[in-house]
This record gives sequence, structure tokens and C-alpha cells, in this order.
Amino acid sequence: MTTTSGALNGGTPPGSPRQLVCLPVAGVGEVAEGDDLAGVLARCAELRDGDILVVTSKVVSKAEGRTRTAKREELLAGETDRTVAWRGRTAIVRTHHGLVMAAGGIDGSNTETDTVVLLPVDPDASARRLREAFARGLGRNVAVLVTDTAGRAWRNGQTDIAIGAAGLDVLHDYSGRLDPHGNELSITAPAVADELAAAADLVKRKLDRRPAAVLRGLDGLVLRPGQHGPGAAALVRDERLDMFGLGAREAVLSALHQDDPRGFGGSCSRLELLVQLAALADDHADVRVDGESVTARLRGPERAQGAAEQRMRTAAFALGWREAPADGSSGTGMLRFRPAGP
Repeated sequence: MTTTSGALNGGTPPGSPRQLVCLPVAGVGEVAEGDDLAGVLARCAELRDGDILVVTSKVVSKAEGRTRTAKREELLAGETDRTVAWRGRTAIVRTHHGLVMAAGGIDGSNTETDTVVLLPVDPDASARRLREAFARGLGRNVAVLVTDTAGRAWRNGQTDIAIGAAGLDVLHDYSGRLDPHGNELSITAPAVADELAAAADLVKRKLDRRPAAVLRGLDGLVLRPGQHGPGAAALVRDERLDMFGLGAREAVLSALHQDDPRGFGGSCSRLELLVQLAALADDHADVRVDGESVTARLRGPERAQGAAEQRMRTAAFALGWREAPADGSSGTGMLRFRPAGP
């Protein structure tokens, strides 16, 4: 696969190629625990300085002993940091790496019957080990991406993404640059590592037993020998900034139970909370900002107060605020909320 590329508006990122070549790596064969994966890949791929080797997490996991004889459902809890959404037997979870994936990335394809393969424990470390092995064994300065297949919210189908990286910056930030109309870019940051992972998958394919590909022509993206960059962990969004940390149904249930604050993102502002609580009070509470807190003094019939109180408590939880313990000075019928975090 060969693609050509010219200058990008607002300036070209480091290493923008005039030609990008994607070469599949064939002949790897079946990999088992303890195999020298770097040696196998070095024999099958003609690596040059400035190349980017893209390798599937499946083959990395096999070499690292992450194959299990068990059903996916039996292993899911151990790979789950928290559940994001579920429908029937399908569970979307946040893994211990911070990745949000169906079934925690546990995969039963391209492995022996009745076995499944878990994601690498530390994909960035796996990528670094491969990069260092190529430097020692071949004397080549090669960047490495470890990839896996993931779905996308709002879109059908899947694409490969980078879950481990070494030897390149995974994001290219255009902040502060101007477009051709003079508009300053502020939040444009292409996930270069994910784009490379998807490009490599076009030549690796899923059924062709080619677990790796070499991308050539992007020398400018590859860091100097000994430098690994931030890793693919830099692509994982901070939970405090995640606007989609829970599915729609799961967010409602979690707010009603108020058993786990994660998934709702950071605390909203005092003004935002004030507006929402006032709308939910339905004339049965006076809501105001009181220093760092937001308070609601209940009024009206007791039954109406109870309903308004439950609505406001649920909304405050979902918006990242928690009810403060009674301090003895507020009196009865008073709710006081404080932000759950900074």
C-alpha cells in the first residue's frame, strides 16, 4: 500500500511524508509463551532506521503468556476497572489500562479453540522492549506500535488503535497554529498513533496471519535512539474530562444508586449546579450559592419536599457534587452540597 501526502494547512507536522509505504510482515507463524518475538519479527521484516513497526497486541500477548483456557465471561471481571455499559451479554468496560473496549479486549479469535487471549499487562512497556531489542540486535532505530481492534461510539464497525507505543509522539498538537483563513486552532490534535494503526491494518488484515506491518516514509516522526516518548497511555482521556464515561442507561442507574461516582466526569460549576437544582426543586426549595457550597432549603408539603430532595440529591451526584454532612447549624430541611473533587 502506497499513499502520497502533501503539505497540511497550518503547517506540516514533523516528518510529513511525500510518500508513505505500508508493508505487511509475513512468515511470523504461531507465537507461544516465551518466544523471542523481537527476533521473530526481525527475521521476517527488513527493518530500516526510521521505520515504524506496527504489531497486533494478540501476538505480543501470546509471547508474554497472556493466553488462557477459559471462557471470556469467566475472565472479564479480572480485566475490568469498571463497567461503562452493557446490553444483554455485551459489556463495554474500562480496563485497568484505561482503555474502553468490548469485553475488556479479551479475544477468542486467531487462537486455539477453547482459549482466549488477554491484552498485554503493560502495552507501552511491551513496545519499549521491542524497540530496545531492535536497537541492540539490529542497530536500527525503529518505532513500535502495539495495536488492538476497537469499536467507536456513534459509528458501526471497528478500527485498529494504538494501545502501546515507543519511539514516537502519539499526538500531534496543532494548538496555536493558524488555518488558511487566519483562524487559530485550539483543540486540533490528531491521534497520529491511531491513524498509523489503522493504516497498517489495511495490509495486515484479520484472516491472513500477518500480525505486523512496517510503515516507511515517516522518519521524521521517529524519536532519537533511547527516547521512547509518552507512550499510548497519553491517548487515554482523563476520567475527569470524560463526557461519555457511562452509557445512558447506566448513568441513570448509577445516579439513583449513588454507589460509584466514577464515570460522571469532574464536578460542574456552582452556577451550573444551582440552575439544575432550582429547576428540579419545583418550587419546593430555595436554592442558593453559599460560599463554596450550594444549599437548598426545603419548603412546602412534606411529601413534595421528599420528592424534590431525592431529585436534587440524584442530580447533584450526577453533576459531581456530594451532600455535605450535617454540621448542626443548618437546621432541618436543609441540603448542602460540595464538589466531590478539585
